[in-house]
Amino acid sequence: GKHRIVIPCLGHFKEEYEKVSKLYMNNKIRTTRYTLLNFLPRNLFEQFHRVANLYFLFLVVLNWIPLVEAFQKEITMLPLVGVLTIIAVKDGLEDYSRYKMDKQMNNLITKVYSR
Repeated sequence: GKHRIVIPCLGHFKEEYEKVSKLYMNNKIRTTRYTLLNFLPRNLFEQFHRVANLYFLFLVVLNWIPLVEAFQKEITMLPLVGVLTIIAVKDGLEDYSRYKMDKQMNNLITKVYSR
């Protein structure tokens, strides 16, 4: 049947551990949503799933049409940009705290039962 090989990552088993561990997936915990590369596009994608943000975007686009223009074009963008920026900073800080917790959990010392 199926069996599992457990090799301690200690002293004289280190070479064997490195050779065998390349064959399997790691078991690191990752609860973060974003990486540095996908933060901006993914965050904007998530924020525009909110109806209020779509409404403000609609007002901005509508104000760029000369016949309907009520205010200066830049002024109508301020509430939307402000809300998007504040939420992006909040999401970034939350994700960074999750990253720190993941790093702390992944670097915990564990005990291995050995007969």
